[in-house]
Amino acid sequence: MDCAAEENEIRQALAGVTGIADLRFQLASRTLAIRAKPAALSTAETILRRLGYPPQVLESGSPAAPVTGSVPWTRLIAALMLAAAAEGIHALLPQSWLHEALEIALALGAIPLAGLPVYTKGLAALRLGRLNINALMTVAVTGAFLIGHWPEAAMVMALYAIAEALEAQAADRARAAISRLMELAPEQARIKQDSGEWALVGVAAVVINQLVRVEPGERIPLDGVVATGNSAVNQAPVTGESLPVEKGAGDQVFAGTVNTHGSLVITVTAPASKSTLARIIHAVEEAQASRAPIQRFVDRFAARYTPAVFVLALALALLSPPLLGLTPIDAVYRALVLLVIACPCALVIATPVTLVSGLTAAARRGIVIKGGLYLEQARQLRTLAFDKTGTLTTGRPTLEAFQVIDGRVPITLQQQWAASLASRSDHPISRAIAAALNDERLAVEALKALGGRGVSGEIDGQTLRLANHRWVHELGLCTPDLEQAMSAHEQRGRSVSLLTDAHGVLALIAVADQPRATAAAAITGLRQLGLTPVMLSGDNARTAGVIADRLGIEQVRSELLPEQKLAAIAQLQAQAPTGMVGDGINDAPALAGAAIGVAMGAAGSDTAMEAADVVVMDDDPQRLVELIRLSRCTWAVLWQNIALALGIKGAFLVLTLLGTATMWQAVFADMGTSLLVIANGLRLRRQQWA
Repeated sequence: MDCAAEENEIRQALAGVTGIADLRFQLASRTLAIRAKPAALSTAETILRRLGYPPQVLESGSPAAPVTGSVPWTRLIAALMLAAAAEGIHALLPQSWLHEALEIALALGAIPLAGLPVYTKGLAALRLGRLNINALMTVAVTGAFLIGHWPEAAMVMALYAIAEALEAQAADRARAAISRLMELAPEQARIKQDSGEWALVGVAAVVINQLVRVEPGERIPLDGVVATGNSAVNQAPVTGESLPVEKGAGDQVFAGTVNTHGSLVITVTAPASKSTLARIIHAVEEAQASRAPIQRFVDRFAARYTPAVFVLALALALLSPPLLGLTPIDAVYRALVLLVIACPCALVIATPVTLVSGLTAAARRGIVIKGGLYLEQARQLRTLAFDKTGTLTTGRPTLEAFQVIDGRVPITLQQQWAASLASRSDHPISRAIAAALNDERLAVEALKALGGRGVSGEIDGQTLRLANHRWVHELGLCTPDLEQAMSAHEQRGRSVSLLTDAHGVLALIAVADQPRATAAAAITGLRQLGLTPVMLSGDNARTAGVIADRLGIEQVRSELLPEQKLAAIAQLQAQAPTGMVGDGINDAPALAGAAIGVAMGAAGSDTAMEAADVVVMDDDPQRLVELIRLSRCTWAVLWQNIALALGIKGAFLVLTLLGTATMWQAVFADMGTSLLVIANGLRLRRQQWA
């Protein structure tokens, strides 16, 4: 199974088998996963053998076949030399029975040398009534030989076999690029044994919470958290960041990244099979196996194209002698040339190669796109909605003020209460409060978290809340003086939380979150691409407005609950295709409701990897500009390839009908076009999108 055309052939052959629920192709590893009942699996194996693809059954977890198979270049070159010798005798020596006998002998040597696999698959397809490229080449070469074009029959088969080998190798380059990322992760890790000694073991044997030492210049073998040591780590293979990131105790590191100058000891947080790098590769492989709408359109067109050209070739062979005055031999020859260009290999391979190259280019930049559908649709976005905290801002707010409103409770106890409540929430603002107030935590009972409002709980029998402006207003606890105090902080871009008890507001807590360094440039870049940025925030209107003004965002919707964000996305979607950008955790409903959901800063987060259609592994909003540019360029290359494939096919169809095209020229045109579209698709991997 070498190309998309053969995948389509297998898919069509298995489509009618009762009991098969799903087919998942991986051309990069030449594997097919079939989800089916046991009886259907047996039927599928029989059909695959009849098609000329004898299956090798792999157990779950077993290694797949190598990405690239060895090409029998010696046999192919020998076949080409025999065919060239036959052509030379035909062109240079006078016609005689001896020379014709030599031509026949050389052709009979060249055809099986180059074409045995073609004949095997071609005859199997003909027995099943299927017209794939192998069946068409089998008929064309055999027909040319039978009408006395022995040298050309040999040359066509030799050229076809060599071109097919080159095409397979070029396609493998496109498909296998993402798989090579797995090679970035070392196969061994240096673990600390019970004796205190360090020993090298296979990464598969390392378990969670074991200590692993990574020396300067070595690749980190597994995901983990730095236990001791300081260094800079090159995270480009996972996040796409161009500069190394400083790491110290408590910082997260990823398998496949490079430790630069310091020695690190890390605590393993995930097995090798569940590393962030492994999950990226799995997500992209799943994306490669999915089929974009344009791919389904091309497949439907190709399914009708080949039979139509075959019928045209048959009509040309039968009708051109009486209608056009051709001799039967000339009519059959022209029909055989048509058969050579009847297989839409270049057309069928144009789409998957281009999409896979685009997916690979994105993954290398730390952008995981979960299917060709989303790579195709990103170019259509006209509006991009952003969550504020952690997406446009750093997500690491700092405590700016703790202001006592009611002094009946000592400030130390108020801070202890606030820290205890905040430590039970995963919201960035709560984390900032908990981190800044290093007081001893108290036990919290009856804890409740209200989305878009805050948290409440009981401490020492007292009902306490850590509430935002909206919730305090709903509770009827706002006073003119309190509003004035909150407004003063909000106008400076700070987010305000309030500590309350049963009697009223005890304290005002203000935190500030700074915009990301590249956020303003990203917003400008999106505007230049014709997209309208919109901020959707649960924060108050003043704070959200200050951040939006700094970034150049004109449309702001603030104080939104999660369900209101979803409603806002629906409204925007009704006006134009809209994407949603968030952290993938607190914004899951809005991400799901958008045309494309993008999760930012998802490295190491299982939830974010699952929640979104596109996953950006680092926190750089400029990756969104790269995503749109890549999508638009992929679409342009895709249609270039389709136009190239159809244009050359159409030109040779006309030349054949006029009688000026030969079989070997048709082979050059057919396989040359396939190589051209592959090379054009591979350009996507080399271009810069920043």
